[in-house]
Amino acid sequence: MTGWEPYTVTTEEYLDPAPIAALQALLDTRDKPVGAGEPLPPLWHWVALPRWPESGSIGPDGHPVRGGLLPPVDLPRRMFAGGDVQFNGELTIGTTVRREARVVAVTPKTGRSGRLVVVVVEIGLFADSASPALVERQELIYRDPGPATAQPPAPASVDPVAAPLRRVRDGVWELRTDPTLLMRFSAATANAHRIHYDWPYATGVEGYPGLVVHGPLMTLALAETIRLDRPGAGPARLRHRNLAPLFCPGSARIGRHTDSDADLAVALTGTADPGGDPRIHTVLHADFPALGD
Repeated sequence: MTGWEPYTVTTEEYLDPAPIAALQALLDTRDKPVGAGEPLPPLWHWVALPRWPESGSIGPDGHPVRGGLLPPVDLPRRMFAGGDVQFNGELTIGTTVRREARVVAVTPKTGRSGRLVVVVVEIGLFADSASPALVERQELIYRDPGPATAQPPAPASVDPVAAPLRRVRDGVWELRTDPTLLMRFSAATANAHRIHYDWPYATGVEGYPGLVVHGPLMTLALAETIRLDRPGAGPARLRHRNLAPLFCPGSARIGRHTDSDADLAVALTGTADPGGDPRIHTVLHADFPALGD
Protein backbone atom coordinates (compact mmCIF):
# COMPACT_ATOMS: atom_id res chain seq x y z
CA MET A 1 0.00 0.00 0.00
CA THR A 2 2.96 2.29 -0.64
CA GLY A 3 1.85 5.79 -1.48
CA TRP A 4 -1.75 5.40 -0.27
CA GLU A 5 -2.96 7.71 2.49
CA PRO A 6 -6.45 7.93 3.99
CA TYR A 7 -8.50 10.97 3.12
CA THR A 8 -12.06 12.18 3.63
CA VAL A 9 -14.52 11.87 0.74
CA THR A 10 -17.36 14.40 1.04
CA THR A 11 -20.38 14.17 -1.24
CA GLU A 12 -23.95 15.43 -1.42
CA GLU A 13 -26.26 12.41 -1.65
CA TYR A 14 -29.98 12.00 -2.35
CA LEU A 15 -31.94 9.62 -0.12
CA ASP A 16 -33.56 8.05 -3.16
CA PRO A 17 -37.11 6.64 -2.75
CA ALA A 18 -36.69 4.33 -5.79
CA PRO A 19 -34.29 1.75 -4.27
CA ILE A 20 -36.24 2.02 -1.01
CA ALA A 21 -39.35 0.91 -2.90
CA ALA A 22 -37.24 -1.86 -4.47
CA LEU A 23 -36.21 -3.14 -1.02
CA GLN A 24 -39.80 -3.10 0.21
CA ALA A 25 -40.88 -5.13 -2.81
CA LEU A 26 -37.96 -7.53 -2.31
CA LEU A 27 -38.67 -8.22 1.37
CA ASP A 28 -42.44 -8.36 0.75
CA THR A 29 -43.36 -8.19 4.44
CA ARG A 30 -46.66 -6.39 3.61
CA ASP A 31 -45.69 -3.63 6.02
CA LYS A 32 -47.01 -0.12 5.36
CA PRO A 33 -44.76 1.31 2.61
CA VAL A 34 -42.46 4.21 3.41
CA GLY A 35 -41.68 6.88 0.85
CA ALA A 36 -40.64 10.47 0.23
CA GLY A 37 -41.15 12.75 3.22
CA GLU A 38 -41.12 9.93 5.78
CA PRO A 39 -38.33 8.91 8.19
CA LEU A 40 -35.73 6.52 6.80
CA PRO A 41 -35.94 3.15 8.61
CA PRO A 42 -32.81 1.99 10.46
CA LEU A 43 -30.00 0.81 8.13
CA TRP A 44 -31.97 1.63 4.97
CA HIS A 45 -29.31 4.17 4.02
CA TRP A 46 -27.45 1.10 2.72
CA VAL A 47 -30.09 1.00 -0.01
CA ALA A 48 -30.97 4.69 -0.42
CA LEU A 49 -27.42 6.00 -0.98
CA PRO A 50 -25.36 3.62 -3.18
CA ARG A 51 -24.79 4.62 -6.81
CA TRP A 52 -23.39 2.54 -9.67
CA PRO A 53 -19.72 3.31 -10.39
CA GLU A 54 -18.44 3.75 -13.92
CA SER A 55 -17.88 0.44 -15.71
CA GLY A 56 -14.23 1.31 -16.29
CA SER A 57 -13.59 1.42 -12.54
CA ILE A 58 -14.76 -2.15 -11.84
CA GLY A 59 -12.17 -4.75 -10.81
CA PRO A 60 -12.13 -8.54 -11.39
CA ASP A 61 -14.36 -9.24 -8.37
CA GLY A 62 -17.07 -6.77 -9.41
CA HIS A 63 -16.12 -4.12 -6.84
CA PRO A 64 -14.46 -0.86 -7.87
CA VAL A 65 -10.67 -1.12 -8.13
CA ARG A 66 -9.10 -0.42 -4.75
CA GLY A 67 -6.79 2.50 -4.10
CA GLY A 68 -9.26 5.37 -3.83
CA LEU A 69 -11.16 5.67 -0.57
CA LEU A 70 -10.30 2.06 0.26
CA PRO A 71 -6.65 0.98 0.46
CA PRO A 72 -5.16 -1.16 -2.34
CA VAL A 73 -5.19 -4.40 -0.32
CA ASP A 74 -3.82 -7.28 -2.43
CA LEU A 75 -6.12 -9.98 -0.99
CA PRO A 76 -9.02 -11.12 -3.21
CA ARG A 77 -11.79 -12.01 -0.75
CA ARG A 78 -13.75 -9.08 0.63
CA MET A 79 -16.32 -9.54 3.42
CA PHE A 80 -18.65 -7.16 5.21
CA ALA A 81 -17.76 -8.22 8.74
CA GLY A 82 -19.90 -5.91 10.87
CA GLY A 83 -20.16 -2.46 12.28
CA ASP A 84 -21.72 0.06 14.62
CA VAL A 85 -24.40 2.62 13.71
CA GLN A 86 -25.49 5.46 15.99
CA PHE A 87 -28.71 7.32 15.23
CA ASN A 88 -28.49 10.89 16.52
CA GLY A 89 -31.23 12.46 14.43
CA GLU A 90 -33.79 11.80 11.73
CA LEU A 91 -33.06 11.27 8.05
CA THR A 92 -35.95 11.94 5.67
CA ILE A 93 -36.54 10.00 2.48
CA GLY A 94 -36.38 12.23 -0.59
CA THR A 95 -33.96 14.78 0.90
CA THR A 96 -30.29 15.45 0.26
CA VAL A 97 -27.67 14.75 2.93
CA ARG A 98 -23.95 15.37 3.19
CA ARG A 99 -21.94 12.18 3.41
CA GLU A 100 -18.41 12.14 4.83
CA ALA A 101 -16.44 8.89 4.61
CA ARG A 102 -12.91 8.10 5.71
CA VAL A 103 -10.81 5.02 6.45
CA VAL A 104 -9.83 5.21 10.12
CA ALA A 105 -7.89 1.94 10.51
CA VAL A 106 -6.04 -0.60 8.37
CA THR A 107 -4.82 -3.60 10.39
CA PRO A 108 -2.94 -6.56 8.85
CA LYS A 109 -3.37 -9.82 10.75
CA THR A 110 -2.73 -13.53 10.42
CA GLY A 111 -5.56 -15.92 11.17
CA ARG A 112 -6.17 -19.67 10.94
CA SER A 113 -6.93 -19.32 7.24
CA GLY A 114 -3.88 -17.18 6.46
CA ARG A 115 -3.34 -13.48 5.89
CA LEU A 116 -6.11 -10.95 6.35
CA VAL A 117 -6.48 -7.19 6.54
CA VAL A 118 -9.17 -5.42 8.58
CA VAL A 119 -10.26 -2.05 7.20
CA VAL A 120 -12.52 0.24 9.25
CA VAL A 121 -14.46 2.96 7.45
CA GLU A 122 -16.23 5.75 9.33
CA ILE A 123 -19.22 7.43 7.69
CA GLY A 124 -21.20 10.46 8.82
CA LEU A 125 -24.52 11.56 7.33
CA PHE A 126 -25.49 15.18 7.94
CA ALA A 127 -29.02 16.53 7.45
CA ASP A 128 -29.66 20.11 8.54
CA SER A 129 -27.09 20.64 11.27
CA ALA A 130 -23.36 20.62 11.86
CA SER A 131 -23.69 17.38 13.83
CA PRO A 132 -24.22 14.10 11.99
CA ALA A 133 -27.66 12.53 12.15
CA LEU A 134 -26.01 9.15 11.67
CA VAL A 135 -22.50 7.92 12.46
CA GLU A 136 -21.40 4.53 11.20
CA ARG A 137 -18.26 2.42 11.46
CA GLN A 138 -18.07 -0.40 8.93
CA GLU A 139 -15.56 -3.22 9.28
CA LEU A 140 -14.38 -4.86 6.06
CA ILE A 141 -12.14 -7.93 6.01
CA TYR A 142 -9.89 -8.89 3.10
CA ARG A 143 -8.60 -12.47 2.98
CA ASP A 144 -6.81 -14.99 0.83
CA PRO A 145 -9.09 -17.12 -1.36
CA GLY A 146 -10.42 -20.41 -0.05
CA PRO A 147 -8.56 -23.67 -0.74
CA ALA A 148 -8.74 -24.97 -4.29
CA THR A 149 -11.45 -27.63 -4.60
CA ALA A 150 -13.40 -29.21 -7.39
CA GLN A 151 -16.04 -26.74 -8.52
CA PRO A 152 -19.43 -27.98 -7.29
CA PRO A 153 -22.20 -28.25 -9.88
CA ALA A 154 -24.70 -25.41 -9.95
CA PRO A 155 -28.01 -26.35 -8.34
CA ALA A 156 -30.98 -27.24 -10.48
CA SER A 157 -33.49 -24.53 -11.28
CA VAL A 158 -34.66 -22.85 -8.08
CA ASP A 159 -38.06 -21.19 -7.90
CA PRO A 160 -38.13 -17.71 -6.33
CA VAL A 161 -39.39 -17.79 -2.74
CA ALA A 162 -42.51 -15.93 -1.74
CA ALA A 163 -42.18 -13.54 1.22
CA PRO A 164 -38.43 -14.01 1.83
CA LEU A 165 -38.76 -12.48 5.31
CA ARG A 166 -41.74 -13.88 7.16
CA ARG A 167 -42.94 -14.13 10.74
CA VAL A 168 -43.17 -17.73 11.96
CA ARG A 169 -44.60 -16.83 15.36
CA ASP A 170 -44.17 -14.08 17.94
CA GLY A 171 -40.47 -13.17 18.12
CA VAL A 172 -39.41 -15.73 15.50
CA TRP A 173 -38.88 -15.01 11.80
CA GLU A 174 -37.48 -16.87 8.81
CA LEU A 175 -35.22 -15.56 6.05
CA ARG A 176 -35.36 -17.60 2.84
CA THR A 177 -33.04 -16.92 -0.08
CA ASP A 178 -32.83 -17.76 -3.76
CA PRO A 179 -30.63 -16.48 -6.61
CA THR A 180 -33.33 -14.04 -7.77
CA LEU A 181 -33.45 -12.46 -4.31
CA LEU A 182 -29.66 -12.02 -4.29
CA MET A 183 -29.72 -10.49 -7.77
CA ARG A 184 -32.45 -8.03 -6.79
CA PHE A 185 -30.62 -7.00 -3.60
CA SER A 186 -27.41 -6.52 -5.57
CA ALA A 187 -29.30 -4.25 -7.96
CA ALA A 188 -31.00 -2.27 -5.17
CA THR A 189 -27.68 -1.63 -3.43
CA ALA A 190 -25.57 -1.09 -6.58
CA ASN A 191 -23.38 -4.04 -5.58
CA ALA A 192 -21.68 -5.90 -8.44
CA HIS A 193 -19.64 -8.26 -6.23
CA ARG A 194 -19.65 -11.49 -8.23
CA ILE A 195 -19.89 -13.86 -5.25
CA HIS A 196 -23.60 -12.99 -5.04
CA TYR A 197 -24.66 -13.93 -8.59
CA ASP A 198 -21.80 -15.58 -10.52
CA TRP A 199 -21.70 -19.27 -9.55
CA PRO A 200 -18.46 -20.17 -11.41
CA TYR A 201 -16.66 -17.16 -9.92
CA ALA A 202 -17.96 -17.67 -6.36
CA THR A 203 -17.05 -21.38 -6.33
CA GLY A 204 -14.11 -21.62 -8.72
CA VAL A 205 -12.23 -18.38 -7.96
CA GLU A 206 -13.03 -17.41 -4.38
CA GLY A 207 -13.55 -21.00 -3.19
CA TYR A 208 -17.05 -20.75 -1.72
CA PRO A 209 -19.42 -23.75 -1.88
CA GLY A 210 -22.14 -21.62 -3.48
CA LEU A 211 -23.55 -18.13 -3.93
CA VAL A 212 -22.99 -15.98 -0.85
CA VAL A 213 -25.87 -14.11 0.80
CA HIS A 214 -24.96 -10.44 1.26
CA GLY A 215 -23.83 -9.49 4.77
CA PRO A 216 -25.93 -6.29 4.64
CA LEU A 217 -29.00 -8.31 3.57
CA MET A 218 -28.68 -10.58 6.60
CA THR A 219 -28.19 -7.59 8.91
CA LEU A 220 -31.07 -5.63 7.35
CA ALA A 221 -33.34 -8.63 7.80
CA LEU A 222 -32.50 -8.69 11.52
CA ALA A 223 -33.11 -4.94 11.82
CA GLU A 224 -36.43 -5.28 10.02
CA THR A 225 -37.70 -7.88 12.49
CA ILE A 226 -36.98 -5.45 15.33
CA ARG A 227 -38.68 -2.56 13.49
CA LEU A 228 -41.76 -4.63 12.67
CA ASP A 229 -42.01 -6.20 16.13
CA ARG A 230 -41.54 -2.85 17.93
CA PRO A 231 -43.26 -0.20 15.78
CA GLY A 232 -42.46 3.38 16.79
CA ALA A 233 -39.48 2.38 18.98
CA GLY A 234 -36.49 3.46 16.94
CA PRO A 235 -33.05 2.36 18.19
CA ALA A 236 -30.37 4.77 19.30
CA ARG A 237 -27.62 2.36 18.28
CA LEU A 238 -27.22 -0.87 16.34
CA ARG A 239 -24.13 -3.09 16.60
CA HIS A 240 -23.86 -5.98 14.19
CA ARG A 241 -21.46 -8.79 13.48
CA ASN A 242 -21.38 -11.30 10.62
CA LEU A 243 -19.91 -14.49 12.07
CA ALA A 244 -20.24 -16.97 9.20
CA PRO A 245 -21.34 -16.83 5.57
CA LEU A 246 -24.81 -17.98 4.59
CA PHE A 247 -25.16 -19.69 1.22
CA CYS A 248 -27.97 -19.60 -1.29
CA PRO A 249 -30.45 -21.15 -1.78
CA GLY A 250 -31.41 -21.82 1.80
CA SER A 251 -33.16 -20.53 4.88
CA ALA A 252 -32.29 -19.37 8.38
CA ARG A 253 -34.25 -18.52 11.52
CA ILE A 254 -34.21 -15.17 13.30
CA GLY A 255 -34.87 -15.05 17.03
CA ARG A 256 -33.77 -13.55 20.31
CA HIS A 257 -30.10 -13.77 21.21
CA THR A 258 -29.62 -13.83 24.99
CA ASP A 259 -25.81 -13.60 25.15
CA SER A 260 -25.79 -9.80 25.07
CA ASP A 261 -25.85 -6.72 27.28
CA ALA A 262 -27.93 -4.80 24.71
CA ASP A 263 -31.56 -3.81 25.26
CA LEU A 264 -32.47 -6.31 22.56
CA ALA A 265 -30.39 -8.70 20.47
CA VAL A 266 -31.42 -10.99 17.63
CA ALA A 267 -29.49 -13.67 15.75
CA LEU A 268 -29.73 -15.29 12.34
CA THR A 269 -29.20 -19.03 12.82
CA GLY A 270 -28.77 -21.40 9.88
CA THR A 271 -29.38 -25.08 9.41
CA ALA A 272 -27.39 -27.58 11.45
CA ASP A 273 -23.72 -28.14 10.74
CA PRO A 274 -22.60 -31.70 9.85
CA GLY A 275 -21.87 -32.10 13.55
CA GLY A 276 -25.47 -31.32 14.39
CA ASP A 277 -25.11 -27.90 16.00
CA PRO A 278 -26.94 -24.81 14.70
CA ARG A 279 -24.68 -22.13 13.27
CA ILE A 280 -25.11 -18.43 14.04
CA HIS A 281 -24.43 -16.33 10.96
CA THR A 282 -25.23 -12.79 12.10
CA VAL A 283 -25.99 -11.08 15.40
CA LEU A 284 -27.56 -7.64 15.82
CA HIS A 285 -27.52 -5.75 19.13
CA ALA A 286 -30.01 -2.90 19.55
CA ASP A 287 -29.86 -0.17 22.20
CA PHE A 288 -32.90 2.08 22.64
CA PRO A 289 -33.11 5.63 24.05
CA ALA A 290 -33.65 5.79 27.79
CA LEU A 291 -37.10 6.94 28.87
CA GLY A 292 -37.19 10.71 29.07
CA ASP A 293 -34.42 11.25 26.50
